[in-house]
Amino acid sequence: MKRFILLLLSFSFQWSYLLFAQSEQVNSDQSVQIQELQETVDNLRYSFNRISKAVDDLAWQNEVGNYAFIDKVTLTGPPPRVIENPTGQGANNPVRFSAYVFIPSNLDFGKKYPLLVLPHGGVHSNFNTFYRHIIRELMAQQYVVVAPEYRGSTGYGKGFYELIDYGGREVEDTYACRDYMLENYDFVDQNRVGILGWSHGGLITLHNIFDHPKAYKVAYAGVPVSDLIARMGYKTQRYRDLYSADYHIGKSAYEDVEEYRKRSPAWNAHKLATPLLIHTNTNDGDVNVFEVEHLIKALKAEDKDFEYEIYEDIPGGHSFDRIDTQTAKEVRVKVYQHLAKYLNPNQPIRSVKELHQASYLPR
Repeated sequence: MKRFILLLLSFSFQWSYLLFAQSEQVNSDQSVQIQELQETVDNLRYSFNRISKAVDDLAWQNEVGNYAFIDKVTLTGPPPRVIENPTGQGANNPVRFSAYVFIPSNLDFGKKYPLLVLPHGGVHSNFNTFYRHIIRELMAQQYVVVAPEYRGSTGYGKGFYELIDYGGREVEDTYACRDYMLENYDFVDQNRVGILGWSHGGLITLHNIFDHPKAYKVAYAGVPVSDLIARMGYKTQRYRDLYSADYHIGKSAYEDVEEYRKRSPAWNAHKLATPLLIHTNTNDGDVNVFEVEHLIKALKAEDKDFEYEIYEDIPGGHSFDRIDTQTAKEVRVKVYQHLAKYLNPNQPIRSVKELHQASYLPR
C-alpha cells in the first residue's frame, strides 16, 4: 500500500513539473496558473509526507512492537526563531513537536534504567524505521530511548516544516526530550543519560553536549555534520537554498558567515566536557570526511579528551555503520561498548554475535 501511494504521488509530481518545463514564455495569466500549479504540487508533497509518516508509524509497531512499548508524545520547545508577525496572538508560544518513546518490554519498573536521546539525521527528514534494527539492539540492552521529531521534521505539514532551525533551536527541542523523560518516567536514571546521533543528528548531539555539558554522561557522533561554512562551499545551490530561505537562516554563508560559524560544531570545540566518540568514513558521499577531520583537529587543538576513528572506504558510505553488513555491526558494537562504559546497561552487547541475536530475539 505504501509503495502504491509513493508511486502515485511521484507520478503526480513528475507530471506537474513536466507542465512547468513546457512554459518558458508565458503571459501574466499563465504565470498565475503556474503559481497555482506550484502551490498544488507543494500541497501534494506535504500531503504525501503526512501519509508516509502515518504509514511509518504503523510500521514501527510491526517492526519493534515485540521488543518495546512504543509511544508518541507531544512536547514543547522554544518559540520559533523566525516569527512572521511578532505581535500576533500566540506568536511567541513554544513550538509543539512530537517524540517517540521506546521502553524495553521486559523492564522491571521498580528498578532504574539508562536513557538514550536519539535525534534523527537529515535536513527536513524524520525518525523512521530505517533505525529499526538500532532500536531493537538498544531495547535488547535495556536502554530507554527517546527520539525527537524536532522542528523542521518532515511529515507534519508546511507550518512545522518551515520552523526548521538547523543547528539552532532544534537543539533545544532535543534537550527538552531529555528533560521530559526524567520528569515523567520514574524508572529512568537521571545519572545515566547519554545521547547519540548520525549526520545531522550527530551535529545535534554535539551541540547538546556543548550547550548542556552536565546533562549527559556520554555521547556518540557518527559522520556528524561539523562545519556548515565548508558545507555551503561544496554542496549545490539547491542545498544552500534550504538554509538561506526566509523562514530559516534567511541569509547565505556569504552574507552572514558568523551565523553559520555559530551553528558549526568544529567552531565550538572548546565547549567539550563530555566523553565523546566520533566515527567517520572516507567515502562518505554526504558529509565529506574533511568536515569531521576539521572537528577532530579542533578538539585536539583545544586539548580535549575524546575518542575517534576514521574508517577507510567502508561500503555503505554515509550509512556505513547503520546498515546490516557484518562490518556495520562490528562498528556498532564499538559504539555500544563506548556508551556502556558510562551508562552501564543491564544487558550490554559485547560482540557481533550478541548484536545479531538482539536484532531478532528479545533478550
